[in-house]
Amino acid sequence: MKPVRLPASATSALPRWGLWALGLLYILPGLFGRDPWKNDDASSFGIMWTMAHGSLSTWLAPQIAGLPMPGESPLTYWVGAICIKLFGWLLGDPLAARFSTIIFFLVGSLSVWYATYLLGRRNEAQPLRLAFGGQPEPRDFGRTLADGAFLIYLGCLGLLLHSHETTAKSLQMSLVAYAIYLAVRLFDTPPSGAENNASNKTYSPIHSAALLGIALGLLTLTRGWGVPVAIFLGLISFALLRQKSLATHLLLVTLPAAIIVSGAWFAAGYFMLPEGNDFAFWQAQNLKQFGWPTLHAFAYFIKYGIWFAWPAWPYAGWAIYAWRQQRHALHIALPLAFLISLSVMILLIPRPDEGVLLPLLPALVILAAFGLPTMKRGAINAVDWFAVMTLSTCAAFIWIGWIAKETGWPAQIAKNAYKLAPGFKPGFNMTAVVLAILGSICWILLVNWRLSRRPAVLWRAVVLSSGGVVLCWLLLMTLWLPWINYGKSYAGVAEQINDHLPTVKQCVDTNVGPAQRASFAYFGNVPFSQLSQERCDILLYQDNNNTKSDDAALKRAFSGRWKLLWTGRRPSDRDERFRLYQRVGN
Repeated sequence: MKPVRLPASATSALPRWGLWALGLLYILPGLFGRDPWKNDDASSFGIMWTMAHGSLSTWLAPQIAGLPMPGESPLTYWVGAICIKLFGWLLGDPLAARFSTIIFFLVGSLSVWYATYLLGRRNEAQPLRLAFGGQPEPRDFGRTLADGAFLIYLGCLGLLLHSHETTAKSLQMSLVAYAIYLAVRLFDTPPSGAENNASNKTYSPIHSAALLGIALGLLTLTRGWGVPVAIFLGLISFALLRQKSLATHLLLVTLPAAIIVSGAWFAAGYFMLPEGNDFAFWQAQNLKQFGWPTLHAFAYFIKYGIWFAWPAWPYAGWAIYAWRQQRHALHIALPLAFLISLSVMILLIPRPDEGVLLPLLPALVILAAFGLPTMKRGAINAVDWFAVMTLSTCAAFIWIGWIAKETGWPAQIAKNAYKLAPGFKPGFNMTAVVLAILGSICWILLVNWRLSRRPAVLWRAVVLSSGGVVLCWLLLMTLWLPWINYGKSYAGVAEQINDHLPTVKQCVDTNVGPAQRASFAYFGNVPFSQLSQERCDILLYQDNNNTKSDDAALKRAFSGRWKLLWTGRRPSDRDERFRLYQRVGN
């Protein structure tokens, strides 16, 4: 028996303007009024900026101001570089590059919405018919579930920071969501001779399989072949168990399309670059990240996955349990196939990081949406009260911390804030304060509406969680943005370096990392050496404060005699140190 019994009144969809407004409130704060941040955000911007102002070779072989990045796949940076080309003259290159994150967010959120919508309209997903009628229509039920999925997507804590950075991780997750949508279209097609169990609309399996192959090829051009291979193997296994004819489409249409799309970049690099594309190094970097499963990988998966995928994973787990008797239904089995294949891939990474968890979110969110109509009222109320108490407390602390930072009271909180960012000078921004006040008022109204009206709509269980996350992010990116930017930007250091360079610019040799190189090249106009064998008379050396000025490591790495011109660091970083030298004699 199906676990869902609902009246039509429970499937009132959110207004379209409300969804768009919530999405804009989520993605726009944090894009304006800041510099590229340490580490991945700055290094990704550096690749985009180098492409936008470079030659064809920089588009085919990613680099940062002459520093090759052969382990990087280019698609994310192509999109960012195009945004810089189109809007950089008007908005500035960093903000123009961050416009790519809006594109990535739209692809991901719309894919999650439409995938859930198509699955929610299937006959097998519909609630039980009521004795006297009044059950929701399939289209209304699908829309309501899709709205719930969108709200859960916005509420995922692990998505929050990554979706606002110009990195390949956010595009990878969005393309995984798009691949799920295309897989839904592919498997939504009924087998030959069977009754159409879909949503009164069928798709050509060959067309869907070809688009799925393109999506997998684009995933390869985003962060390597690990995720697309895992997805393809999972879909092949799923097709063999469910509908063997679709396995043929996957092998004969999807796989060649993926190879053609991803192979185009390698072919272009091989024929158009002077030394060819360094495919061997790229392949080695992809292989290097995998190994045998380890206890460390499993512990990381559990420890960080609990908060990273909150609040999606509790709803998803409940959906799997509630629909256990219909576990072969497409709306449960297909997202679960993605989830299992990607989880196995993560466990094969000996040294995982947060980025490898992002591809799990779309499948978890879709599963979570189908857990909403099966939850009991008591569980929903408990989740709501947890969201209200936790997120309201978080918002209150953000306000109290800002007041302390601006006024000096409470004194201990203000002291701690300035201890983490020594030298920071506060400044009152009326626009930011007004936006923060309006956001807080909207949160109070939302909580009052949810607790006083007690609406019966399905998405009521997640509207407070997503709204609270959006509020806290809005407060951080308005009240605290200058303080955060001060601690995570290299712009100040870059300006100091530029002030101490010789009047006649000479090439600068260096050992700084990709993020620092990108920031110094953009903000400080530092002319880094373009060739490894190029001899430069200026040296920018990075070490830590525990290293003596006459460190032997500098002499081993850079021959010659050097005179110290400048030393400095970011005020918020106590370990990192930069020194600028000029060669003495020959």
